[in-house]
Amino acid sequence: MTHSRFDTRLGLAVTLAVTAFLIGPVLLSVSAGLTRNYFVGLDSGLTLKWVAQVWELYADTIWRSYAVALITLGVTLAIGVPAAWVLTLYPGRLARLLEELLTLPVAVPGLATALALIVSWGSVGWLRSSVAFIVIGHVLFTLPFMVRAARAGMQGSDLRTLDEAAATLGASHRQRFFDIVVPAARSGIVTGALTVVTLSIGEFNLTWLLHTPLTKTLPVGLADSYASMRLEVASAYTLVFLLMLLPLMIGLQWFAARSTRSGGLALGAST
Repeated sequence: MTHSRFDTRLGLAVTLAVTAFLIGPVLLSVSAGLTRNYFVGLDSGLTLKWVAQVWELYADTIWRSYAVALITLGVTLAIGVPAAWVLTLYPGRLARLLEELLTLPVAVPGLATALALIVSWGSVGWLRSSVAFIVIGHVLFTLPFMVRAARAGMQGSDLRTLDEAAATLGASHRQRFFDIVVPAARSGIVTGALTVVTLSIGEFNLTWLLHTPLTKTLPVGLADSYASMRLEVASAYTLVFLLMLLPLMIGLQWFAARSTRSGGLALGAST
């Protein structure tokens, strides 16, 4: 009993230490964005002036980041979920090879992927100067996460057996995919969607090389504010970043948890 209590306390202490190490710098940065003068500290007083200045200068980067993330999510869903289903239906060497090829953009540094896109498609003027160029980069980077998460959901539900049973009853490929595969693998798909959105909004390395002055996103604007503005403005940008990102993450996690519960209930009822 004593040994168990010691392990519990040690685990709690380690958790608190890690949490303080991770959250502490963020809290300090947020507080700097709310003080009149960072070098004086809280004694200088609190203000929302820096937050208002950030919103005035960088509001377009916030909405652009949301648009890029949502478009990226739509494309990865349209490509990644069917691809995961094909890889699940036809396992083997070819499937493993295709999955490894899909993970290449994750293994390769983002700057290298961006450079490859610029060399390949940078001469297409309208594409190079549009947000679509950033979306292409984000799709390449996030697609493996969608495929892996969706495939994990499909493998865990024994969908191959259900698919074969539906096929013997005369269901078409489209009916089997939308009526059986997608609902049963919903938890994995939602997990992949959560990963795609958060990675897209926070992605910097690839976006930094692909963006133009008119297509900045949130992380690029944050780097720009740290390089060219007062520390208080850059810290206020961090605060705005968190205020825009955290509700989205919490909402997606809530939806993922709800989908997991409902998916488990539906699968149990069907069996």
